[in-house]
Amino acid sequence: MSDRIRASVDPRIVMAFAVVYLVWGSTYLGIRLMVEHLPPFLSAGVRFLIAGALMLAYAGWKGYRMPTTLAEWRWLALVSVMMLVGANGLVTWSEQWVESNQTALIVATSALWIAWLGTLGTQGQSLSGATYTGLLVGFGGVIVLVGDGLQAGDAPWFAYVALLFSPLLWALGSIVSKRRPLACNPFCSATAQTIVAGVVMTTGGLAAGEAERWSWEPSALFAMAYLIVFGTCIAYACFFWLVHQVTPAQLGTYAYINPAVAVLLGGWLLDEKLSSMQIAGTLIILGSVIVVSWFASRARPKHA
Repeated sequence: MSDRIRASVDPRIVMAFAVVYLVWGSTYLGIRLMVEHLPPFLSAGVRFLIAGALMLAYAGWKGYRMPTTLAEWRWLALVSVMMLVGANGLVTWSEQWVESNQTALIVATSALWIAWLGTLGTQGQSLSGATYTGLLVGFGGVIVLVGDGLQAGDAPWFAYVALLFSPLLWALGSIVSKRRPLACNPFCSATAQTIVAGVVMTTGGLAAGEAERWSWEPSALFAMAYLIVFGTCIAYACFFWLVHQVTPAQLGTYAYINPAVAVLLGGWLLDEKLSSMQIAGTLIILGSVIVVSWFASRARPKHA
């Protein structure tokens, strides 16, 4: 490898992608185990509160500057509501019924949404006809996957509807965050978002009376601890750093690694299986995500 190529490969980006690829693929299993015994919004809120406190302590130890202005907090709260409260909250709620492997596959469409939303506005990128075809095919795969799940009675229809909105909200938050970077350290931005999500979701869970359903089941608490340390403190911080380092299409590549990890873990530890039609939908989704990500990475800005 030449010195020029070697210098172009930032090891921090490689490591951050590795964490997002592998750790986030396992979080679907963790969420599924957590909500088997814990209420969804309250458990997610507690998860984010504890993770936010740990991240805040680390930021203080490193001497990072947290957001100080009302405008910064307002913008970070908006992104948090879209990505953590909205997208992740819908995943957590839906996994009370939908198996972790199906959830991960539906959420994989976030890469398709990121590619399409990345074309909008003056900062958008133009996509080729092949990319738009891939987008349509990918969403067709979701119809196959969800349709077969509904027909088999795997989960109620409203759980699938919630999941369909989750990747859209996640992609929207990713694009909005990338196009308006803040002066503070990306880790501090992720910390602030985590704290906001913890406050909002804990308050919502308590208001909904979920405290009565709280359980001290060891497996659920262990799953929550894993989500706190690895899923939030480490992986979300890596993801939010990557938001400001790579293109939306490159960022979206995690969406075809995470489902593979989730399907393997779900089958191994929870004996989750996919029907032949769901496997077909899976191949359509992942194939389209790969094609869209590859073509979108070659797209040019609208105003070069």
